Amino acid sequence: MKVYTKTGDKGTTALFGGKRVLKSDARIEAYGNVDELNSFLGLIRDTYADEKVTNQIIEIQNTLFVVGSILATEPGNTKVKVPELDENHIESLEQWMDVMDAALPPMRFFVLPGGHQAVSFCHVARTVCRRSERGVIRLGQLDAISDLPAKYLNRLSDYLFVLSRYITVQLNVEEIPWKPSVK
Repeated sequence: MKVYTKTGDKGTTALFGGKRVLKSDARIEAYGNVDELNSFLGLIRDTYADEKVTNQIIEIQNTLFVVGSILATEPGNTKVKVPELDENHIESLEQWMDVMDAALPPMRFFVLPGGHQAVSFCHVARTVCRRSERGVIRLGQLDAISDLPAKYLNRLSDYLFVLSRYITVQLNVEEIPWKPSVK
Protein backbone atom coordinates (compact mmCIF):
# COMPACT_ATOMS: atom_id res chain seq x y z
CA MET A 1 0.00 0.00 0.00
CA LYS A 2 1.39 3.39 -0.97
CA VAL A 3 1.37 6.26 1.48
CA TYR A 4 0.51 8.79 -1.19
CA THR A 5 -2.82 8.64 -2.99
CA LYS A 6 -2.84 12.03 -4.75
CA THR A 7 -6.53 12.37 -3.80
CA GLY A 8 -5.77 15.37 -1.60
CA ASP A 9 -3.81 17.33 -4.18
CA LYS A 10 -6.70 19.75 -4.73
CA GLY A 11 -7.17 20.58 -1.06
CA THR A 12 -9.71 17.99 0.01
CA THR A 13 -9.55 14.89 2.16
CA ALA A 14 -11.94 12.09 3.05
CA LEU A 15 -13.61 11.59 6.40
CA PHE A 16 -14.25 8.09 7.74
CA GLY A 17 -17.36 7.25 5.77
CA GLY A 18 -16.09 8.66 2.48
CA LYS A 19 -17.39 12.24 2.46
CA ARG A 20 -14.78 14.63 1.04
CA VAL A 21 -14.23 17.97 2.76
CA LEU A 22 -11.75 20.80 2.43
CA LYS A 23 -8.54 20.35 4.38
CA SER A 24 -9.34 23.69 6.02
CA ASP A 25 -12.60 22.26 7.45
CA ALA A 26 -13.02 22.68 11.22
CA ARG A 27 -13.22 18.89 11.59
CA ILE A 28 -9.84 18.42 9.88
CA GLU A 29 -8.34 21.21 11.97
CA ALA A 30 -9.65 19.56 15.14
CA TYR A 31 -8.21 16.12 14.51
CA GLY A 32 -5.01 17.60 13.06
CA ASN A 33 -4.41 19.38 16.36
CA VAL A 34 -5.00 16.11 18.23
CA ASP A 35 -2.48 14.40 15.95
CA GLU A 36 0.08 17.13 16.70
CA LEU A 37 -0.58 16.70 20.42
CA ASN A 38 0.00 12.97 20.11
CA SER A 39 3.39 13.63 18.50
CA PHE A 40 4.46 15.88 21.39
CA LEU A 41 3.45 13.16 23.84
CA GLY A 42 5.88 10.91 21.99
CA LEU A 43 8.61 13.45 22.67
CA ILE A 44 7.80 13.42 26.39
CA ARG A 45 7.96 9.63 26.37
CA ASP A 46 11.29 9.72 24.54
CA THR A 47 12.90 12.23 26.93
CA TYR A 48 11.67 11.00 30.30
CA ALA A 49 12.46 7.40 31.22
CA ASP A 50 9.96 6.34 33.85
CA GLU A 51 8.03 3.12 33.24
CA LYS A 52 4.84 4.25 35.01
CA VAL A 53 4.70 7.56 33.15
CA THR A 54 5.65 5.88 29.87
CA ASN A 55 2.76 3.44 30.24
CA GLN A 56 0.38 6.30 31.03
CA ILE A 57 1.52 8.25 27.99
CA ILE A 58 1.14 5.21 25.72
CA GLU A 59 -2.41 4.78 27.02
CA ILE A 60 -3.09 8.49 26.42
CA GLN A 61 -1.66 8.25 22.90
CA ASN A 62 -3.96 5.33 22.15
CA THR A 63 -6.89 7.31 23.52
CA LEU A 64 -5.94 10.29 21.36
CA PHE A 65 -6.25 8.01 18.33
CA VAL A 66 -9.79 7.24 19.55
CA VAL A 67 -10.49 10.98 19.85
CA GLY A 68 -9.06 11.54 16.36
CA SER A 69 -11.20 8.72 14.97
CA ILE A 70 -14.33 10.25 16.48
CA LEU A 71 -13.48 13.64 15.03
CA ALA A 72 -12.59 12.18 11.60
CA THR A 73 -15.88 10.33 11.23
CA GLU A 74 -18.50 11.69 8.87
CA PRO A 75 -21.37 13.08 10.97
CA GLY A 76 -24.39 10.78 11.06
CA ASN A 77 -22.60 7.83 9.48
CA THR A 78 -23.51 4.88 11.69
CA LYS A 79 -21.97 2.29 9.38
CA VAL A 80 -18.43 3.28 10.31
CA LYS A 81 -17.18 1.50 13.42
CA VAL A 82 -15.24 3.87 15.64
CA PRO A 83 -13.66 3.02 19.01
CA GLU A 84 -15.48 4.51 21.98
CA LEU A 85 -14.39 7.21 24.37
CA ASP A 86 -16.00 7.09 27.79
CA GLU A 87 -15.78 8.55 31.27
CA ASN A 88 -13.29 5.83 32.30
CA HIS A 89 -10.67 7.48 30.08
CA ILE A 90 -11.19 10.76 31.94
CA GLU A 91 -11.20 9.06 35.34
CA SER A 92 -7.83 7.44 34.55
CA LEU A 93 -6.31 10.88 33.99
CA GLU A 94 -7.78 12.10 37.27
CA GLN A 95 -6.45 9.12 39.21
CA TRP A 96 -2.96 9.53 37.74
CA MET A 97 -3.02 13.25 38.61
CA ASP A 98 -4.08 12.52 42.19
CA VAL A 99 -1.14 10.13 42.65
CA MET A 100 1.39 12.57 41.17
CA ASP A 101 -0.08 15.55 43.02
CA ALA A 102 0.35 13.76 46.37
CA ALA A 103 4.12 13.74 45.73
CA LEU A 104 4.29 17.46 44.90
CA PRO A 105 4.75 20.54 47.05
CA PRO A 106 1.71 22.84 47.06
CA MET A 107 1.51 25.39 44.24
CA ARG A 108 2.47 28.78 45.61
CA PHE A 109 3.09 30.63 42.34
CA PHE A 110 2.77 30.38 38.59
CA VAL A 111 5.77 28.58 37.10
CA LEU A 112 7.74 29.42 34.00
CA PRO A 113 7.91 26.48 31.57
CA GLY A 114 11.34 24.89 31.39
CA GLY A 115 14.10 23.45 33.49
CA HIS A 116 14.52 20.20 31.57
CA GLN A 117 13.66 19.13 28.05
CA ALA A 118 10.97 16.69 29.25
CA VAL A 119 9.36 19.42 31.38
CA SER A 120 9.38 21.81 28.42
CA PHE A 121 7.80 19.17 26.18
CA CYS A 122 5.04 18.75 28.80
CA HIS A 123 4.29 22.46 28.61
CA VAL A 124 4.33 22.48 24.80
CA ALA A 125 2.00 19.46 24.79
CA ARG A 126 -0.24 21.21 27.33
CA THR A 127 -0.62 24.28 25.12
CA VAL A 128 -1.24 22.15 22.01
CA CYS A 129 -3.82 20.25 24.07
CA ARG A 130 -5.58 23.51 24.93
CA ARG A 131 -5.59 24.46 21.24
CA SER A 132 -6.99 21.02 20.43
CA GLU A 133 -9.71 21.51 22.99
CA ARG A 134 -10.63 24.91 21.50
CA GLY A 135 -10.78 23.32 18.05
CA VAL A 136 -13.10 20.56 19.26
CA ILE A 137 -15.36 23.13 20.94
CA ARG A 138 -15.38 25.20 17.73
CA LEU A 139 -16.31 22.06 15.77
CA GLY A 140 -19.10 21.36 18.27
CA GLN A 141 -20.57 24.78 17.48
CA LEU A 142 -20.79 23.77 13.81
CA ASP A 143 -21.66 20.07 14.08
CA ALA A 144 -23.27 17.86 16.67
CA ILE A 145 -20.49 15.95 18.44
CA SER A 146 -20.17 14.28 21.82
CA ASP A 147 -18.91 16.45 24.66
CA LEU A 148 -16.46 13.70 25.71
CA PRO A 149 -13.58 14.64 23.35
CA ALA A 150 -13.48 18.22 24.70
CA LYS A 151 -13.85 17.00 28.27
CA TYR A 152 -11.03 14.49 27.79
CA LEU A 153 -8.74 17.14 26.29
CA ASN A 154 -9.56 19.54 29.12
CA ARG A 155 -8.55 16.96 31.70
CA LEU A 156 -5.50 15.94 29.65
CA SER A 157 -4.17 19.51 29.70
CA ASP A 158 -4.46 19.42 33.51
CA TYR A 159 -2.65 16.06 33.54
CA LEU A 160 0.17 17.51 31.43
CA PHE A 161 0.61 20.42 33.82
CA VAL A 162 0.75 18.09 36.83
CA LEU A 163 3.13 15.82 34.89
CA SER A 164 5.43 18.79 34.20
CA ARG A 165 5.61 19.51 37.93
CA TYR A 166 6.03 15.83 38.78
CA ILE A 167 8.95 15.46 36.37
CA THR A 168 10.48 18.65 37.77
CA VAL A 169 10.45 17.15 41.26
CA GLN A 170 11.61 13.70 40.11
CA LEU A 171 14.58 15.21 38.27
CA ASN A 172 15.31 17.65 41.11
CA VAL A 173 14.97 20.62 38.77
CA GLU A 174 14.13 24.05 40.13
CA GLU A 175 10.68 25.46 39.43
CA ILE A 176 11.18 29.06 38.39
CA PRO A 177 8.35 31.25 39.67
CA TRP A 178 6.76 33.87 37.45
CA LYS A 179 7.66 37.27 38.82
CA PRO A 180 5.42 39.90 37.27
CA SER A 181 6.90 43.34 36.90
CA VAL A 182 4.40 45.87 38.11
CA LYS A 183 4.92 49.45 37.02
